[in-house]
Amino acid sequence: MKANIHRGFFSKLLSCSMFLMSFIIMAQDGFAEYKGVVVDAESKKPLEAVNLNIKNTNIATVTNADGQFILKVTEATKERIVIFSILGYQIKEVELSSLIGQDTRIALQPSLTELSQVNVTNFKNAEALVRKVFENKSKNNLDKPVLMTAFYRETIKKRNRDVSLTEAVVNLYKQPYTNSARDVMALHKARKSTDYRILDTLAFKLQGGPFSTLYLDIMKYPEYIFSNETIGDYKYSFEAPTTVNNKLVYVVRFKKKDDGMPLGYMGKLYIDAKSLALTSATYALNIEDKRSASEFFVRKKPRDVITYPTEASYKVNYQEKDGKWYYSYGSVNLTFKVNKKRKLFNSVYSIASEMAVTDWETAYSTDVVSIPKDRIRPNIIISDAISGFSDPDFWGAYNLIEPDKSIESAINKIRRKLSRED
Repeated sequence: MKANIHRGFFSKLLSCSMFLMSFIIMAQDGFAEYKGVVVDAESKKPLEAVNLNIKNTNIATVTNADGQFILKVTEATKERIVIFSILGYQIKEVELSSLIGQDTRIALQPSLTELSQVNVTNFKNAEALVRKVFENKSKNNLDKPVLMTAFYRETIKKRNRDVSLTEAVVNLYKQPYTNSARDVMALHKARKSTDYRILDTLAFKLQGGPFSTLYLDIMKYPEYIFSNETIGDYKYSFEAPTTVNNKLVYVVRFKKKDDGMPLGYMGKLYIDAKSLALTSATYALNIEDKRSASEFFVRKKPRDVITYPTEASYKVNYQEKDGKWYYSYGSVNLTFKVNKKRKLFNSVYSIASEMAVTDWETAYSTDVVSIPKDRIRPNIIISDAISGFSDPDFWGAYNLIEPDKSIESAINKIRRKLSRED
């Protein structure tokens, strides 16, 4: 039974430094666009997945792998405050209007917490705390249906070469965390390009889709990792606490018990100390048993092909609004080796997908969101369509995750190809 539960999940998931930030702004029709980059002040390395949120609104975005971001707001929103936050650091609030035309530097101070400051006496062990998190779901997580706008990106690489790029804006009909109704998605806008000559689909085919990141919402879908039947399959331990948005956060490490099962998760849970709500989770699959890992991920392949994963890591973030927590970001990173008989060198494929909720509003007064006619299936593969990559204003006022340098290079290649064809 437990093996089937874990298999169901895999089938759906294909230093105490300051941070500096600089901005440029570009006005467009009806909205303003802010661009910036977040780096470590000492190492100068970019900071990925910094949360940016317009205060007292649901408008948000995150930084990319290069620490860069784009934040779009309407003209009426320009006098608002933007909040910058990341795990382990104090939040920073800055007026949007103060960023116009300035090389603004914003320092996010680290927030150090001594373990002695944290009172965990209410929990006999870390597992008791984790169980309490799921018991408190109806109190801590959204109890009304909401309509979300989210940006999704999926890239597939063969070694270091980008061979497939998919981007989409989706309408996410998020069901209440208090019931078992499944979330629904509708594709609003999308573009895709795939170089099948490099991908070599005769040997291997990867597919993902927006649902691969949505199902990382373990508070909505606990059955894929921490169900009532499987929550006891892990060892839990406390680590040094941290902060998020200036709030104290428990850190719980978990690892699959040695119960004879070849596969299992290991990672960390970040739990708000006051509400006991899950704020974030980072984890990975133990894939030392290549044969078992291959059986979980690969459904069908030619007989002369041997393929197995070498990395499977996941991340999910939650945001709080008016005392309720909701899914805000999810990312999946998978890497596979593909060996073909009579072929001297193997191929390495990687798939990276991420989805960020950029806006949301309460749907209806009813308990469940109505299902749209144009909803997409959980196993959707977004069809190939290169139109849109040649248009720099394709997304308009929609917030998105700024492409990192490697993806931007792939987009530029597509644009040049379109230009030659014209």
